[in-house]
Amino acid sequence: MSEDFDAVYREHYELVYRFALRLCGREHLAEEIAQETFYQALRAYGKYRGDSSLATWLCGIAKRVYWGYAKKPASLPLEEEAQRQPGPDIVESLVSNDRKMTAQRVLHMLSEPYREVFTLRTFCDLSHAEIGSLFGRTENWSRVTYYRARQLLQKAMKEADQYEE
Repeated sequence: MSEDFDAVYREHYELVYRFALRLCGREHLAEEIAQETFYQALRAYGKYRGDSSLATWLCGIAKRVYWGYAKKPASLPLEEEAQRQPGPDIVESLVSNDRKMTAQRVLHMLSEPYREVFTLRTFCDLSHAEIGSLFGRTENWSRVTYYRARQLLQKAMKEADQYEE
């Protein structure tokens, strides 16, 4: 198993690091988040069911690790400094605080491959060529799928907003 996970680490470290960097905007904190992500992934590797790609699973862990750091009182000065640095938190810019939970629910209601393509493009910052390659499809397929996912999300968010009123 450790040999398998070594390959996962080598193949996905750069992706997880870039994702963490987009979240926090600080290189050393992104490295720490990436390392913690792989530590947690190694502990849970036997539980990985394959419902999503390994890249998506790892980015999900990285997002939880990031939020764990953000909630720690000791990390608050780091967060304040990161907010002054370039590289805005993509999750923060996606939706306002009061709509995050709704957006998360709506995103999880999307069917595959829309949910995974949207996640890889938005949160993992993969190019359409990389996404197409992950699925064994073309770059154009990724662009069309991402566009449709965005349309589905926008429609579902409008419906959720009407329901909440």
